[in-house]
Amino acid sequence: MRAVVQRVSRGSVFVEGKEIGSIGRGVVVLLGVGMGDDLSHARFLADKTANLRIFEDLEGKMNLSLLDIQGDALVVSQFTLYGDCRKGRRPSFIHAAPPEEAQGLYLKFCDFLRETGVKVETGQFQAMMKVEIINEGPVTLLLEK
Repeated sequence: MRAVVQRVSRGSVFVEGKEIGSIGRGVVVLLGVGMGDDLSHARFLADKTANLRIFEDLEGKMNLSLLDIQGDALVVSQFTLYGDCRKGRRPSFIHAAPPEEAQGLYLKFCDFLRETGVKVETGQFQAMMKVEIINEGPVTLLLEK
């Protein structure tokens, strides 16, 4: 499982021109589910996301977590995180989990993140989405389990 975590001042996701989720200060998580991922991966990454110290304290040091600032999370499924571009010019997605498997783990990740106390908004699985991200910093990290 892979997550691109971006610290944001706001984020939103649209499907067919309609906003389906938005957050203020917090993180946008682009989440990819790979072959062989399971609930332990989803729980680990949700806990890591909630507790990752990427927000500045009063001294300007990245010392506060999403929980500390009572921030929100916008979680968007992103199977392309498993795109393998080492050969040729078209990415191969053979390492991405099949949609029916990936959707369940994507939803469990969101549930596990909510269990930590984070307010979670989501995109729409397998939909063509437009995601607006106001990255703060910019701070962008790749988490993998």
